[in-house]
Amino acid sequence: MRSKKALLNFIYSLLLQLVTVVSSFIIPIYIIGTFGSNVNGVIVSITQFLSYITLLESGVGGVVRAALYKPLAIKDVIQVSRIVKATEKFFKIIAYLFIVYIFIIAFLFPSIISGEFDGFYLTTLVLIIGTSTFIQYYFGITYSVLLQADQRRYITSVFQILTLIANTIITVVLINLGFGIHIVMLGSATIFVFRPILLQIYVKRRYKLLSNCEEDKTAIKQRWDGLGHHIAFFLHRNTAVVVLTLFTNIREVSVYSVYYMVVIGVQKLVNTLSSGVEAAFGNMIAKGEKTALDRNFRLFEFISYTATTVLFTSAGLLILPFIGIYTEGITDADYYRPLFAYILVATEAIYCIRLPYHAVVLAAGHFKQTKKGAYTEAIINIALSIILVNFIGILGVAIATFVAMIFRTVQYAIYLSRNILQRNLFVFIKRTIVSLIGVAMTVSFTQLVPTIEISTYIDWVFYAIIITTISITINILLSLVFYIDDVKRILNIVKSFTTKRKKKKK
Repeated sequence: MRSKKALLNFIYSLLLQLVTVVSSFIIPIYIIGTFGSNVNGVIVSITQFLSYITLLESGVGGVVRAALYKPLAIKDVIQVSRIVKATEKFFKIIAYLFIVYIFIIAFLFPSIISGEFDGFYLTTLVLIIGTSTFIQYYFGITYSVLLQADQRRYITSVFQILTLIANTIITVVLINLGFGIHIVMLGSATIFVFRPILLQIYVKRRYKLLSNCEEDKTAIKQRWDGLGHHIAFFLHRNTAVVVLTLFTNIREVSVYSVYYMVVIGVQKLVNTLSSGVEAAFGNMIAKGEKTALDRNFRLFEFISYTATTVLFTSAGLLILPFIGIYTEGITDADYYRPLFAYILVATEAIYCIRLPYHAVVLAAGHFKQTKKGAYTEAIINIALSIILVNFIGILGVAIATFVAMIFRTVQYAIYLSRNILQRNLFVFIKRTIVSLIGVAMTVSFTQLVPTIEISTYIDWVFYAIIITTISITINILLSLVFYIDDVKRILNIVKSFTTKRKKKKK
């Protein structure tokens, strides 16, 4: 059952990431092409400023998932209901605070972005985007956490896919009909009302949760320990945009968002591999299945490293040609930033490498034990960003995040090796070295590819197929040399799955 859920989570999460990537490519270029880089930069900046309120969530989502694994595993409906009730009450308080925060940002934002837009324009835009953020984040979040803990992330993925497609269509239609950015964003906000409604209907039918039970306040007692992890993740996603808004100009925010759109798309594809994995690991830990945990973690680690190496090496070689085509004809900002692009790609690759370690730490509920590393990462990111942005601008924030990411990934690997899996740290070192060899070999071999003039998306796709094929081939060969046991196990799993499918058909 665990394998079936993991497969469903993977399939629907992959589909969600593909839809997200396509949507994130379509909407910004329509906004930049119609309203300009400055408007796109304002929207990105407002979104990031508003997202700071999610810090009040205190990382409670991960804490609640960890608390739910055991009662879900033993089908304790009463305890699940008590945890859900405590979580709902917590998020209601956060929702009220968020409303206040929206109005504060609406009042202050015009003074942050001075000169390019009038106050009423910015204030109303903040209120509209704030409403959209509020609806997406707070309505239905408790039910999303419950489904994730029960290894049913695929349900939330389906609802997200439907709303993303609808949002993309309504945004493009409104822009083509000539509506202003305020009406476009209002139409987008309206679409996201439906997702929490669908979630609530499904959960109430699937789980017979008790409404007259007492809340379990101990379920979220680790929320302040979880806060460190939440802050680190949040700042990884948001520090750069806020620092660029405060210390540079809004067009630099637009440049950053376009490049980040590409790397976050690749990161989400890799992240698909971990869909439901944390819940599966949590289930193993709750049942005391240490052998299964060690065996499955090793396989997950191998797949994650290999996918990260293949996809991000390809992304590093393909990102500049893609940006060139994507921003063709846009002259109100300089979108050609090679060094910035490479550092951004490397940063997200490191983030993806640590996903297996992060998943097990959260599944084990080790929030308190690892919070210092999370806080340190956040401090490094903020301090370096503020210092370096004044000297080298957009490149500085990328370097700051890169340094912070290296620190936290190494810290995670050390903690996991010593405290959860009890294994030699050399496993992590070896995997890192093999990945770097894969990157170096791929870059070297691509130099042998004849020069291709890339001026259209078709040219880019053709070139991307060549580069990715080279990367896949090299990494498969390296896997056969260094990880033959892992390769054999994957082949056995595929063979077993295929055999079961054939038997069912008969």
